Amino acid sequence: MILMKSSELSLERTVHKSVEILRAGGIVAYPTETFYALGVKFDMEESLKKLYAIKQRPLEKAIPLIIGHRELLSMITSSVNRSAVSLMDTFWPGPLTLIFPALGNLSDYITAGTHTVAVRIPGESFALQLAKSAPFPLSATSANISGRPPARDAETVIEYFNDTIDLIIDGGKTPGGLPSTIVAVIGETLRILREGIIKKENMAAYIMPGLDCHTFRRGV
Repeated sequence: MILMKSSELSLERTVHKSVEILRAGGIVAYPTETFYALGVKFDMEESLKKLYAIKQRPLEKAIPLIIGHRELLSMITSSVNRSAVSLMDTFWPGPLTLIFPALGNLSDYITAGTHTVAVRIPGESFALQLAKSAPFPLSATSANISGRPPARDAETVIEYFNDTIDLIIDGGKTPGGLPSTIVAVIGETLRILREGIIKKENMAAYIMPGLDCHTFRRGV
């Protein structure tokens, strides 16, 4: 396990090393604008399998992704409607996770058999710089053992995972707070699966006329 400090002076070096390890099939722990997350390259099956194992994550729980550029959406979905574009225009980069129909070749570890994929461009953080530099989507599942609190510092990441991950980027303590809001964009309906930092009323003005928008009352 490698531990690297992230600062303005070392940002380019730590981002480059992170992308290198992701390409090689490794697992990287990195700070986001809320908590630490665990990243693997989205299309590496063995890395995704190991990610589930070390988190002790139930297989029925999907893995969210982050990207640094909207063009990468074509690698994971073929359906992006105008309301989704309006939401992205307003809230990306930021704490809005959108769920789209998944391409058929995406791993079940990402979709959990739902045929959908969750993705966002993260807000200002190391995660955003990493996503901008990686020419592929990467996972953004919280850096914790399932059922335990998400890590807000590198020390907690080490406590949870020790040497089972390949690289930890130490960006100091993260802010924590509310998670991202999750909105499913499937067909002609927008469903709010989780109301987080962005509230339903803040999104109403950006929804295409004729589309339904309602809260889907089920835990995620």
